[in-house]
Amino acid sequence: MTCIVSVEKYENGKTGTIRIEAGNELYIRSMEKVDENGNVIFKEKFVPGSNYERYMKKELRFENFCYECAIKKKTIHAYIRPEYYNFSITLNMMPLSIEDPKKAYCTFSQELSFEEDLTEMSNISATTSTSVLQTCIRLRGAKDLHKAVNDVTESLRKSCDAGYCCILLTDFSSNSWSVFSDSVKPGSNQRSIRESKNENFTDYARSWVEALNGSYCLMIKNRENLEVARKINPLWYNSLVNSKIENLILLPLQYGSTIIGFMWVTNFDTTNILNIRETLELSAFFVASEISNYQLVNKLEVLSNQDLLTGLLNRNSMNNKIAQFINGKLQYNSLAVIFADLNGLKPVNDNQGHDAGDELLKKAAYLLRDTFTDCECYRAGGDEFLIIAIDKPKEELEAKVKTLRQKSLIPGYISFAIGFYYNEKGGKIRRALHEADNNMYEDKKKYYALHPELKRR
Repeated sequence: MTCIVSVEKYENGKTGTIRIEAGNELYIRSMEKVDENGNVIFKEKFVPGSNYERYMKKELRFENFCYECAIKKKTIHAYIRPEYYNFSITLNMMPLSIEDPKKAYCTFSQELSFEEDLTEMSNISATTSTSVLQTCIRLRGAKDLHKAVNDVTESLRKSCDAGYCCILLTDFSSNSWSVFSDSVKPGSNQRSIRESKNENFTDYARSWVEALNGSYCLMIKNRENLEVARKINPLWYNSLVNSKIENLILLPLQYGSTIIGFMWVTNFDTTNILNIRETLELSAFFVASEISNYQLVNKLEVLSNQDLLTGLLNRNSMNNKIAQFINGKLQYNSLAVIFADLNGLKPVNDNQGHDAGDELLKKAAYLLRDTFTDCECYRAGGDEFLIIAIDKPKEELEAKVKTLRQKSLIPGYISFAIGFYYNEKGGKIRRALHEADNNMYEDKKKYYALHPELKRR
């Protein structure tokens, strides 16, 4: 499918109106072609000389392709995978030597494929392939992913001759954002968005998702194009203007169907815009993959070590800690162990239901964490909790235990049976656990002697 595209000439370098002047029979027929899902590729019948926006939404990347080819006489080859269609596009553009004082022309040929073409995806320039390969080498197998991504961010900023490069992570479910990595060009007028304390980049990001509409890149190459940002999000536009942004390329960091964040460069060298776009698109693919794997490992680590109900460390984490004591991996001078068994959980479960029992466990965990703020608190199982403290003054821990006991005596409040053991010479962890456990059961006997109606059956 091939058409002839014209671009209006302006002396100031701005992109004028882009029109589809003519098309071959295959291109014209494609206007009303219906894909296997019944979707029409283009919504309007072909009319020679019409603005391209008659057929599709305003697309800055397409406009840039046309400008670079028709005006700057560059041959363009690209492979595009628009997610709002179920096909990929291989496009080729060639400048045309047509004498016209008002317009410049180029051909625009595209071939649709319903399966991804790995050969086309890897058909990139030598400059781009070198840069992307360096990115892969830095990321793959890195012991410190943050350091590796920082190196990649710095390298990408330099290769784009950009004032700023940023990798932003977003979590739309919690309405949160964080800067995973960024790089500011020394001496430039750019600043890190880490300083943007009052801006909510999650709200910006939601508008970016809508603006991208499945595309892999949002390209703003000059102040004229910057007006597009105003339509996307006026607050974001004001932020760009206030930050002295002249141009920007923004890409989603996507893993599967999930957007985990965004990567962008600002105030880059526009004379090399095609290579920059190509480099950033491929680099974003590998960066997103590595960060997503990193996040998954962190989530698995949390799941394996954290009690999901109370938020305390779980029994698995407790066993690993005890193993470190036994194997001699921990060096310490003093050792303290506190067992805290929640009194009265069974009557609550029996009379009020397990949801009420869960709430009681969560309140108990909060009290322990609030009392022993700088110690490791574990849910050993059921209604039993364990606190381990090394190299803490005995008087400090005794004061915390006393506070916990006092709160446990308040009628209707959380009640614990507590066992405390302290060895100023360190000693063996198994002995400490045994002694603290015995002390806890003695304390529990006293509690049930005072409240026989609550005794477990």
